Amino acid sequence: MKKIFTLGLLLCATVWAKAQQDAQFSQYMFNGVYINPAYAGYKEELNLHSFYRRQWTGIKGAPQTASLAVDAIANEGNVGMAFQVASDKLGAIGSLSAYASYAYRLRVNYDESTRLAFGVGVGVVQNSLDGALFDPVNPDDPNIPKTVERSLAPDARVGAFFSNERWYAGFSVDNLVAHYLIAKNTTSPFFPIPKPHYYLTGGMMIPLNEVVQIKPSFLLKDDRGGPTSLDLNAFVLFNDRIWLGGSYRTAVKLYDKAYLQKDLAKANSIVAMADFLIGTRLRVGYAYDFAIGALSGTSGGSHEISLGFYFQKNKVRMMSQRYF
Repeated sequence: MKKIFTLGLLLCATVWAKAQQDAQFSQYMFNGVYINPAYAGYKEELNLHSFYRRQWTGIKGAPQTASLAVDAIANEGNVGMAFQVASDKLGAIGSLSAYASYAYRLRVNYDESTRLAFGVGVGVVQNSLDGALFDPVNPDDPNIPKTVERSLAPDARVGAFFSNERWYAGFSVDNLVAHYLIAKNTTSPFFPIPKPHYYLTGGMMIPLNEVVQIKPSFLLKDDRGGPTSLDLNAFVLFNDRIWLGGSYRTAVKLYDKAYLQKDLAKANSIVAMADFLIGTRLRVGYAYDFAIGALSGTSGGSHEISLGFYFQKNKVRMMSQRYF
């Protein structure tokens, strides 16, 4: 069994090295700064947000991801700032990153309810590979590290984010620098090469009455290597305090990728989510992913917990509820 697990880790490392995907998580719609630096300052309050995800429970060495982010505004709301750290682990492979983001938020209308923000994030990414977790058939294989190998590289991301009282849209790209530096680092052949990821998001609020609103949204993600991923989301908001809904995650064909297998399954998972505002400052969220692809009979699903805390009311008066 141990050799089977080792083989699985080696396969994961090989696939990731050819087309690495960013860490997968489901509750990005409650804090867009994880995928777009231009989102920094959108909530116009100093707030802390974190999440922990355990993916594919029941499978040894399955991905585990954790992140912590804080963001706020400055210059009377015209500037947003954020800082985030994230840890992602898949078997013997680990990644630790930290980014500082800056967003300039343009006022599009007179009452300041509509903003167009442009953001940039700079940071560092550390990849690691723990050779002690392998049980190779040939202990002298030079392609398998003997101890923990590490690689550190600077990185950058950029994005744009538009929002008003009822709808939003955003576009961002990450891994702009680390991709090239790690690819040129021929002295560390063990590490995967991160590919730039492109994110396109959009959504809107549809009020049904004074208490109930509906929020449909989507996320399109592509790395020009693996399949293009599409999340279709739908939530119901009750009394501005309780979010209930879910997502359907699948692959779509936007353009020809002749290098991909022709028989890859498109459907990935169905996600059920809930998010609660407790009092005026604390948010608690939970998501459960039902695997509907090749792992449907093997994995026990994925669990994700998020916590958010608003520290104080800023001097800038919030003109509308921050739904996005």
